[in-house]
Amino acid sequence: MAMMVKKQSPRRFGILPFCLAMAAFCGPLHVFDSRTATAADPITLGTRRELFIDRFLIERLSNASLQLHAPHDEGAVLRFDARWEGPQAGYVTMIQDGPKLRMYYRGISELGLDGSEHERTCVAESEDGINWTKPELGLFDYGGTSANNIVLADAAPVTHNFCPMLDARPGVPPEERYKAVGGTGKELFAYLSADGLKWTKMQNEPILSGKQMPFRFDHLFDSQNLVFWSASENCYVCYFRVWDGLRRIARSTSNDFRTWSQAVMMKQVHDDGVAVTDAPAENLYTNQTSPYPRAPHIYLAIAARFFEGRQVLNEQQAATLQVNPGFFKDTSDAVLLSSRGGHVYDRTYLEGFLRPGIGPQNWVSRTNYPALNLVQTGPTELSLYVSQDYAQPTSHVRRYSLRLDGFASVRAGVKEGELLTKPFTFAGDALEINFSTSAGGGLRFELQNSDGTALPGFALADCQEQIGNELDRVVTWKSGTSLKELVGKPVRMRVVLRDADFFSLRFRESATP
Repeated sequence: MAMMVKKQSPRRFGILPFCLAMAAFCGPLHVFDSRTATAADPITLGTRRELFIDRFLIERLSNASLQLHAPHDEGAVLRFDARWEGPQAGYVTMIQDGPKLRMYYRGISELGLDGSEHERTCVAESEDGINWTKPELGLFDYGGTSANNIVLADAAPVTHNFCPMLDARPGVPPEERYKAVGGTGKELFAYLSADGLKWTKMQNEPILSGKQMPFRFDHLFDSQNLVFWSASENCYVCYFRVWDGLRRIARSTSNDFRTWSQAVMMKQVHDDGVAVTDAPAENLYTNQTSPYPRAPHIYLAIAARFFEGRQVLNEQQAATLQVNPGFFKDTSDAVLLSSRGGHVYDRTYLEGFLRPGIGPQNWVSRTNYPALNLVQTGPTELSLYVSQDYAQPTSHVRRYSLRLDGFASVRAGVKEGELLTKPFTFAGDALEINFSTSAGGGLRFELQNSDGTALPGFALADCQEQIGNELDRVVTWKSGTSLKELVGKPVRMRVVLRDADFFSLRFRESATP
């Protein structure tokens, strides 16, 4: 049951003072607050990549700003057109396992209460993230045939929102390579799998329940809840939905996936470079938090923002689209949040990240919900996937693309702007940048000591202007590219840019390709 898309050659790339110390479950958690960075206590970058999705590195911007970038619509890739899937299929998860990419999602053949026996988990497969097939697995019967793509059924209520992960923890047993969570009401259950297709319940007791909530909320877990292994925090983390009149996100942690900490509410803050304030209280339906593969110490959350009662379609439009009558009087889009561990989301960008598409079919309740996990679908391209046309016969998954690291940038227009970083140390001996300029634009870099004095040989006048559009350009000064003499020493960076976007940087070993 392949989507009819022009066949392309397979491309194999890998997927995507506020923090608590969860010492009993994760060990000591040290999350650096860059706003307090000083020359005596600089940010330690090492060789890791840093994205300008927040103000972590930024001391000051002059005639420049942080710019959120919109994903590009690449079209539909999978339709929920099987009898066991239905127009309200959703809660999509993307998992890259070697050369194979899998898409897991809920199928629902009859409407009813959440967690009903009419819900099941389905899977589609791809080698390039663009062309998808629905394998006939023969695992579960539906309507008298097992020739379907169902991987879990007759397991209510976990099939309402069953969400798998590929466990990245070192030394994980082969039979537990895949883990998943699912459940609604007040209990969240765990499942295990060796191959991602045949699943068994880990234990009869829930791994999380209302007993671990230090707050009173209704409708616990009533959405797509997710787990992953965090290398930066050295523990498993679980992000899940709670509700107290608004849909909110909470978090719990574990060392072994079986014993979980008391839940903590995620705090949302907005940093505009002047003050850090609480972000506006909004309904976040799915949070889709995951480590960004190219910088896994940064968690990106492409969350579904839900506007209850904000009706766009009238009755006639809804009837024409054959929208389920209960699902066209609200609307939703997606926003970008980030986290560096702990219980804080950064909402530097308050505006919508993914706007609904053209046409009334994109303006119904619970459409435009992003899938969990980003996928690299080309040498320069990331893909994110979105469920659209919800509760309509045309319900499907759509692909959107961005350049690598291309969520946001430091941008200056035709008038020259400047970026000054906080003090930091680095380990690599070459500065690599991801940037884009116009034909008349450019970037120049200066490395300074802690008092703002340009270091000899690394002043702005010594830097070769960087012009072009590249993901991994190495910055050159008159003396060359080597920064060996500065490794481990506190420095600041001054960047002067014109008609340009600066997406990310890292200090790498010069021999690294």
